[in-house]
Amino acid sequence: MKGRGIALVLALAIGVLALGTGARGAGAPVKNPDTFVTLRAGDPESLDPAYQYDTTSYEIVYPNVYETLIEYDGSVLSRYQPILATTVPSLANGLISKDGLTYTFPIRKGVKFHDGSTMTPDDVRYSMLRFMLQDRDGGPSWLLLTPLTGRDSTRDKDKIAVNFSDVAKTVTVQGDNVVFHLAHPYGAFLSIVAAWSFVMPKAWAAAHGDWDGQGGTWQKFNNPKLQDRYEFDHMNGTGPFKLQQWDRQAKQVILARNDQYWRKPARLARVILKTVTEFTTRRLQLQQGDADMVDVLRPDQSKVEGMAGVAIRDGFPQLIIQVLHFNFKIDATGNPDVGSGKLDGNGIPPDFFSDVHVRRGFAYAFDYAAFIRDGYKGKAEQPNGPIISGLLGYDPTAPKYTHDPAKAAAEFKEAWGGKLWDTGFKFTATYNTGNVVRQVGAQILKDSIEGLNPKFKIDVRNLQWSSFLQNTNAHKGTLYALGWAVDYPDPDDFAQPFLGSNGDYPKRNSYSNPQADALLRQAAETTDPAKRAALYHQLTKIAYNDVPGLYVAQPVGFFVMRSWVHGWYYNAVLGGADYYPISKE
Repeated sequence: MKGRGIALVLALAIGVLALGTGARGAGAPVKNPDTFVTLRAGDPESLDPAYQYDTTSYEIVYPNVYETLIEYDGSVLSRYQPILATTVPSLANGLISKDGLTYTFPIRKGVKFHDGSTMTPDDVRYSMLRFMLQDRDGGPSWLLLTPLTGRDSTRDKDKIAVNFSDVAKTVTVQGDNVVFHLAHPYGAFLSIVAAWSFVMPKAWAAAHGDWDGQGGTWQKFNNPKLQDRYEFDHMNGTGPFKLQQWDRQAKQVILARNDQYWRKPARLARVILKTVTEFTTRRLQLQQGDADMVDVLRPDQSKVEGMAGVAIRDGFPQLIIQVLHFNFKIDATGNPDVGSGKLDGNGIPPDFFSDVHVRRGFAYAFDYAAFIRDGYKGKAEQPNGPIISGLLGYDPTAPKYTHDPAKAAAEFKEAWGGKLWDTGFKFTATYNTGNVVRQVGAQILKDSIEGLNPKFKIDVRNLQWSSFLQNTNAHKGTLYALGWAVDYPDPDDFAQPFLGSNGDYPKRNSYSNPQADALLRQAAETTDPAKRAALYHQLTKIAYNDVPGLYVAQPVGFFVMRSWVHGWYYNAVLGGADYYPISKE
């Protein structure tokens, strides 16, 4: 068990890079010193902590509104500090059992939710069970289900496959403590708790139509639709900020300071997170001081360099991967992206990408070097699979696809029984609005493919972030660009979402490989680091042979903000900002 906790290599050395700005105009008068404005390119999908599973939603949920039992110590991912628990469990303090199967968290007393009610150990247990049992397709529930129950979903082939009692016994209340009972030793468990053990009040949830915590009712709340829950657009956490408004027309979320916070209240009175898809608008508001932090992608970096009063903080190693995904079973109903829906030169059939020769044709056709050069200005590397550099099990010697038009043509000539090359195809690839890096990648893909054969046609379109997520979740995506940001620093967090049958992308794309599922289970239950690494090497080979997606870049991170921003720090898991320590000075 001990070895699994050191899976992270890369992200431990980060953090000090956040200090200092050196920006011109750093002494400019601060605008609206108690209000922080962040402009994002994407919009949140849901505010329900058990449903949300995208970076834009996550920034609102955690750590700003909902809190966890423990948290990472600033930028350091190998060290924790207590939050809603009073002590971080360890073998030394006896709160982790010697066999590694039991973790005990003493729960902090006197903590108030935003509605004024007092947090109890029963609220903690309820929140953990709710997180697991809600289990929407492609959601985050597997993060707790896997170590606690030994399975990554509550369903098999869309049918309920667990008993309430089996899940309920994994989290128990013993006096003032909440105890987690693991199915097998899992060294990365504390890192999951640090980022995914959100707590909400049971009574508040039940009063608004959510699960009441009883064993006879939970199935009604399993695998909900997006807006089925009151918590979709209402929040009630214990964190330093509380939800004031989510105005979907104005595309902004306003968080107000929680003046009854159990720690010292935040210095900022208000945080506004606004969706602005156009970079020129984000840039202008940053320049005028009306925005404090904005999304900027690499192709636009030069447009903010040298801007008075603006700091660029660069060089952050990221546990993020950009991928072009193939949907093996497209829902063609009312779907304009498949064209005619047939293999007739004017469209593609729903199972177009189920042919491995098609996928390999795309893998050899894509110009990875051009993408890293034009999309990231050279500040990225090409991965060789979902287990990326910095993680246990990364294999730098594993093969990876390279741009080779001759091999691409050979693969396409074998596809669909040898018919595809003569018939041709046409479909629309998608990416999210405002993401110029993915736009660059989509254009490179289009140019590479259409340059092979005049009968090959790809159109490209963009969708607003939340609509884009819903489209791919509904199996409407054909070939689409979407990435993965670390949930917790362990190879499980990259192998399962890309290769497990119940993983986020395999569920969206109908990909399944029983051998990969078996290796994932074995890797999750193995405590020896060397043996685990060998298992992930095998999974990397499966990813290479099956080609469920194209692993196109692991980028270096950079952030753009006004130089009057103080207290900001980088954490590879958070992705967004922790606004609690931030001030404007």
